[in-house]
Amino acid sequence: MIRSLLASLCLLCLLCACAQEAPPEPPTPTFVPDGRPEALSDWGQLAVGGGTLVLGEAVTPYHLATALFTDYAQKLRTVWIPADAGPAGYDPEGAFDFPVGTVITKTFYYPRAGGGFERVLKSNDGMAHYADRQIDLDAVRLIETRVLVHRETGWETLPYVWNAEQTEAYLTRAGAFVDLTLVSDAGEEALGYMVPNVNQCAGCHETDTTDGIGARPIGPRARHMNTDFEYFDGVANQIDHWSEQGLLRGAPPAQAAPRNASWHGEPPLIGAALDAAARAYLDINCSHCHSRTGPADTSGLYLEADEPVGPHLGVCKLPIAAGRGTGDRRYDIVPGASEESILTHRLASVQSDVMMPELGRALDHEEGVALIAAWIDAMSGGCG
Repeated sequence: MIRSLLASLCLLCLLCACAQEAPPEPPTPTFVPDGRPEALSDWGQLAVGGGTLVLGEAVTPYHLATALFTDYAQKLRTVWIPADAGPAGYDPEGAFDFPVGTVITKTFYYPRAGGGFERVLKSNDGMAHYADRQIDLDAVRLIETRVLVHRETGWETLPYVWNAEQTEAYLTRAGAFVDLTLVSDAGEEALGYMVPNVNQCAGCHETDTTDGIGARPIGPRARHMNTDFEYFDGVANQIDHWSEQGLLRGAPPAQAAPRNASWHGEPPLIGAALDAAARAYLDINCSHCHSRTGPADTSGLYLEADEPVGPHLGVCKLPIAAGRGTGDRRYDIVPGASEESILTHRLASVQSDVMMPELGRALDHEEGVALIAAWIDAMSGGCG
């Protein structure tokens, strides 16, 4: 009798433990038309519980063909459009035209390395720990989630920083620094990860300084989105999937849309593949400023993927007001000589008055620098 009772109690304890560890139900997303909610959970885009992060109902994950580098952080990107707001309008060049009410999030995290909460792995895996609309929080360290919301007055950017318990992220308008230790096969290195403040977020997202619109999305453009994604029910092209799900209107079939190369830190390639990967990398990392309408328009250096090879791409181009950023080099790009090119010098630097991009990193992207160096070294012609 006693043995039977003990067995029943043990079974009950196990059932209770399993119930406590169950992932939370997907939250209901919310459009907050004004104000700045203090907690990320107020938006209903993500929820945490039972050691798991899950997406909200009808919240769609996505990724980019080639991703922006942020100190080797992995990123979970999501978009949610209210059912009564209508789909986003397709644009072959610029960001999709999302309706008022749209909420876009980007959650930055690292795989844990063990030996302490601050120890994380250095990798280029992208979204390696995301599967089946959730992330196992025992395997990762959440850092921040950035919210980009489209209100009647325009797009607003709001940074949220996760607490040490990984139970909630809180609005941190002034930004923050998070001390981490990056662990790799090469050893360990300290990283002061920077969470940008509200103004820095808005500045990066003001990709067109000529129309007065202000901040807008950067990643959700046809050429960045035209790639496959592993959804819960199978792999599909993102443009086709968004069209089928009613998130996007006016888009052609994916094969007729612009497409950037997919590159995620692999060793530099050769020939056309090298050129495509390098152009995609410069496009996503640099062209939101370095375009004919971006904040760096007066530099004359334009790094969008379709910019013709020539002086505006930096080939044999003298810099404008670069100061110490030149590193005593004469041209932005010297074909066949990456070691003489300003572009690679600035990408490799971590000095605040030299490095490019100016925000979003405290480390150099070793694989990215190697890619651009290989691309320049493969060019022929020199600068005379």
